[in-house]
Amino acid sequence: MAYANVPSRKKGGKPKIFVLDTNIILHDFKSIRKFQDNDVVVPMAVIEELDKFKKGTDALSFNARGFMRDIDKLTEGKMFGKAGVPLGKGRGNFKIEPNHPFPEELHALFLDDTQDHRILSTAIWVRDNNPGRFVALVTKDINLRMKAKAAGMEAQDYLTDRVEEDRVEDTQREIPIIDDAPYDVLQHLAYGNETAVDWQELFREEPPANRLFKFDWQREMVCGRYDKSRGKVVLVKNKEAYGIRPRNAEQKFAIDACLNPRIPLVSLTGGAGTGKTLIALAAALEQERDYDQIILSRPTVILGNQDIGFLPGDQKSKMSPYLQPLMDNLGVIKAQFRPSSKEALRLDSLVTSEKLLITPLAYIRGRSLGKVFFIIDEAQNLTPHEIKTIITRAGEGTKMVFTGDIFQIDQPYLDQWSNGLTHLGEKMAGQPLFEHVFLRKGERSELSEIASKLL
Repeated sequence: MAYANVPSRKKGGKPKIFVLDTNIILHDFKSIRKFQDNDVVVPMAVIEELDKFKKGTDALSFNARGFMRDIDKLTEGKMFGKAGVPLGKGRGNFKIEPNHPFPEELHALFLDDTQDHRILSTAIWVRDNNPGRFVALVTKDINLRMKAKAAGMEAQDYLTDRVEEDRVEDTQREIPIIDDAPYDVLQHLAYGNETAVDWQELFREEPPANRLFKFDWQREMVCGRYDKSRGKVVLVKNKEAYGIRPRNAEQKFAIDACLNPRIPLVSLTGGAGTGKTLIALAAALEQERDYDQIILSRPTVILGNQDIGFLPGDQKSKMSPYLQPLMDNLGVIKAQFRPSSKEALRLDSLVTSEKLLITPLAYIRGRSLGKVFFIIDEAQNLTPHEIKTIITRAGEGTKMVFTGDIFQIDQPYLDQWSNGLTHLGEKMAGQPLFEHVFLRKGERSELSEIASKLL
């Protein structure tokens, strides 16, 4: 069931009740308003957990504070009462439910007093005290869903921002190869004065904006992109960016997209070693005179429940391990030139002056990014809301490039259907200001390519 499409209750019927886990609110702090005319219950244990997140600077803390402000405004001057408080026109009621113990027959099943068990026991209490009504626990925690089902409690995932599986495949689909295009049309595309042809000469229906094509012609591959503003399929040429040359057709498309000033939003997906971040950074350096700043960032994913506070040193030292992969890409580009070359010296100057800034994504919040080339690496670890927040920071003259692999997600409550990078590709597809490229072939090394395919 996708909660964005939860059906309204039948006329005269009782509304459903959805009990929310903490991770739903940390994922989407507006989630209580996504259940149409059904009722929403949040256990007190969830409020206790949210209190631990209120002082941070990351997205989870932002969502925790946003939720608390929302319900504070919602309940201003009101008591919850038995039914709760109304969420607004066309929506159900909202209520914070005090913690309740498990029924006697389940005490032996859940011996540990944990927050998850408090949430589950409260959900079971809500179900047992609302006979005749459908009650479900909504959580992104698979383990908690399994525990709930073992206890006979209906449990479901939160699917409001989940992209349909066939649309996910679209973002990972290889660029089509067309082998029956007219000879003279391709000759005009590849060698004509305009290096562009009307789309009607190649297709029966108009393609979406920035759709990419490969044309098999005379034992060579001609690459094209549909430019909707001109109504033409234009030739994608072999370009170099700050010493980085494309090694395959997909990299050619990626460099072209990152160098195109008329496309301010680019998404590059693909496995390890396909060159996503390297290409984006090289393209940014190639155009550095056109931007006031180049910012390279990535979400800080903490493993093992450890925060950066346990690391020694100041803020810069603490963040160094998380930003090192970005520095590695910078090192690859610098290695293309002699240490005394003007390109290498210019690169050092950009870093020293912080015109090229490598920084954690958490420190970008609140900034207005005008005339900035902004690269967001590992974007598959962002939620759709976080992606939206970042893009809405874009000012005049800013270009944003999101890179990542939707099958390498480190966040426990995101997957290939619900992460922000997939959401971006699905929602923005066909927009003239957006281009997506899936890089299928690893170019890091032969060993890396074999490992990516076989292991």
